[in-house]
Amino acid sequence: MSDTRVATYRDAINEGLRAVMREDPRVILIGEDQAGGAGCDPSMLDAWGGPFGVTKGLIREFGPERVIDTPISETAFIGAAVGAAMAGLRPVAELMYANFLGSCLDMVMNQAAKVHYMSGGKVNVPLTIRTTIGAGLAAAAQHSDSLYSLFVHIPGLKVVTPSTPFDAKGLLVASVRAEDPVVFIEHKMLYNVKGPVPEDIYAIPLGKADVKRSGGDLTIVAISQLVHAALQAADELQKRGMSAEIIDPRCLAPLDITTILESVRKTGRLIVVDEDFPQCSMASEIAATVSAEAFDSLDCPIQRVTAPLAHVPFSPVMEQFYLPNAQRIIDCALRMVRSRAVAGH
Repeated sequence: MSDTRVATYRDAINEGLRAVMREDPRVILIGEDQAGGAGCDPSMLDAWGGPFGVTKGLIREFGPERVIDTPISETAFIGAAVGAAMAGLRPVAELMYANFLGSCLDMVMNQAAKVHYMSGGKVNVPLTIRTTIGAGLAAAAQHSDSLYSLFVHIPGLKVVTPSTPFDAKGLLVASVRAEDPVVFIEHKMLYNVKGPVPEDIYAIPLGKADVKRSGGDLTIVAISQLVHAALQAADELQKRGMSAEIIDPRCLAPLDITTILESVRKTGRLIVVDEDFPQCSMASEIAATVSAEAFDSLDCPIQRVTAPLAHVPFSPVMEQFYLPNAQRIIDCALRMVRSRAVAGH
């Protein structure tokens, strides 16, 4: 692996796309504004680079045959991407917001996720759907949910939620190389986050969690952007004499429950931090599985720090009030310690 240098989360994904497109001519990009917008002046190609500028520069290297603009119709271009994958290409389709899943749910749930099963394993769908989640930009309720649990609920899909530039590049490469459909979920608030990223192509296996910080008193499982909030909370808890272990699942389907269980059996406490709604969420799933598999190791009840069961507010002040954050994680951890102390007394 080449020398590592600092890159943004956005640039790391761009590098991953460029690497797999150079590696495999079957990889194509499809989505809105991937090449500057339909009908634009050729000199303006690449003026945008997708809704969040992630694909900027790729059309100049790979041309309009492999970097394809589409109309504003998620049903049409996700459907086209499913068909292209079945026909032997490896499309990467960009669904601007996870909220827009409703516009193409049939293509994702009844086609992409089921074709391999219903064909008796004869047809693969090597499709990667890139999409975004998360509040924090005052983008209002229809553009700000963290709906990864909806994708996880569908058998046949792999679901990836990288939290760092290093993970984003490596997991994207693995996603595009996979033979199954992968939903690759990017938090909008991470695009400008910087971190070490090797220049060479590399892949991180799907379904393997990462221990971002070791600790012995408490396990915190955090998803996507909230990994950074959990690390901030761990710094503050350390000052108060509490050592927190931070686990980033990185991949929600398949979920590396083994790494989580190993940590909980060591620490005896678990907080799950999740920006999704609390009902039928990844926080609920992880809490239920740990309760079933490691109940005797728990010193106190599992706690969840999540968004409320409410729509994301448009008001920036209310949006920040709505979101899970480091302070809420800290408060939750301290309550767990106090409750154990009271029970022991």
